[in-house]
Amino acid sequence: MAKYVPEPFRIKMVEKIKMTTREEREEAIRKAHYNLFNLRSRMVYIDLLTDSGTNAMSEWQWAGLVEGDEAYAGGESYYHLMDVAKDIFGYDMIQVVHQGRAAEKVVFPLLMGKGDYAISNMFFDTTRAHVEIAGARAIDCVTPSALDPTCKDDFKGNMDIEKLEKLLDEYGNKVKAVVMTVTNNSAGGQPVSMANLRAVSSLCKDRGVFLNLDAARFAENAYFIKMREPGFENHTLKEIIREMFSLVDGFTMSAKKDAIVNMGGLIGIKENQQLFEGVKANCISFEGFITYGGLSGRDLEALARGLEEGVEYEQLEYRYGQIKYLADLLEAEGIAFQSPAGGHGLFIDAKAFYPHIPYYHFPGQTLAIELYKEAGIRTCDIGSFMLGNDPDTKEQLKSQFEFTRLAIPRRVYTQSHMDLIRDAFVALKEKAASQKGYKITWEPPILRHFQAHLEEV
Repeated sequence: MAKYVPEPFRIKMVEKIKMTTREEREEAIRKAHYNLFNLRSRMVYIDLLTDSGTNAMSEWQWAGLVEGDEAYAGGESYYHLMDVAKDIFGYDMIQVVHQGRAAEKVVFPLLMGKGDYAISNMFFDTTRAHVEIAGARAIDCVTPSALDPTCKDDFKGNMDIEKLEKLLDEYGNKVKAVVMTVTNNSAGGQPVSMANLRAVSSLCKDRGVFLNLDAARFAENAYFIKMREPGFENHTLKEIIREMFSLVDGFTMSAKKDAIVNMGGLIGIKENQQLFEGVKANCISFEGFITYGGLSGRDLEALARGLEEGVEYEQLEYRYGQIKYLADLLEAEGIAFQSPAGGHGLFIDAKAFYPHIPYYHFPGQTLAIELYKEAGIRTCDIGSFMLGNDPDTKEQLKSQFEFTRLAIPRRVYTQSHMDLIRDAFVALKEKAASQKGYKITWEPPILRHFQAHLEEV
């Protein structure tokens, strides 16, 4: 029987939500052109679209909003954030920005350009887009076990070391960056082992390639290393985090995940002072002065406090426990997902749920739409719909996965919400064989899944 891990907190304030009728939801999703991003939030009962910026801040963080220093330059909240970040990551050169994609926009043009390549254990959507906007091409290099959702390997987020070595040989000095995403979002929120990160680090050092950590969920990855990787069971999370970051040349981070805030991001450069000067210059141009980086003082203060809370063992134990509880419920009902359960949510295997729907009719998006119709649950596609078209040929790409991601916000939903999600899947499973897919009727040229219009086939 699934066991729910008790919350390491008690509820002090609540936000009202309302369950709509099936008829209301069908009308709402039709008006949204069958794109979950276009829905108004008041029409959503359980919002699992993302765990980014949708988390519940603590009373300590809320108090920080009042104490935030709103000075344009040199605010005390900025220096508080720098002290906390330097203590956790072990870097002296850290730049605040307003979110993760801002970090990529600032850093990537300094690393790569037209005709270059970047390699990752798996690029997420915005990261891939910023590689392409910089003029380079993105190559995925995830470990083979990740391609089998039924495989229960502990570290399915790992880089395929043998393939990486071949790619580095093939493209030579055209490879300007290797990006390690922790946890590996597109592969199902799967963790990267320290051993794998060490191996990638060694290869990059030998070839003189910049190794960047996409560190949005660094704390969750550290938790998995502590729980699963031999030799780390007695290490503190901070010790594990310090070693992870010591192995790379820099990091880009959306702080809207593990730092439990609504807005914020960070860039870290380990030793390259010249690169950091470029980072600061781009930040001033794109984000604002270096001591606020596109954020208000209150955001900076909440971020400083959220970083400290985000690396607490009890918080991460509950975090994964809630997701594991939902995984056990769905596994008992025969619902396939990327197993074992990921660090920030469950990635349902929509290809297994709708085996008759081809990739170009988007089984992951189809399941997301039907979940919303069934129970007001908003999720998103992590599959061919999100992957989009080849940047050169403009042909629809076939994703290695067809997932529907249930991203669980931190400290937001309760056990009964998880139970309701299970009930919705059971209802959809009964009519899965007759479900039709969807096709695109309009799409923008970049990151289409945020705006595209669809209709049922």
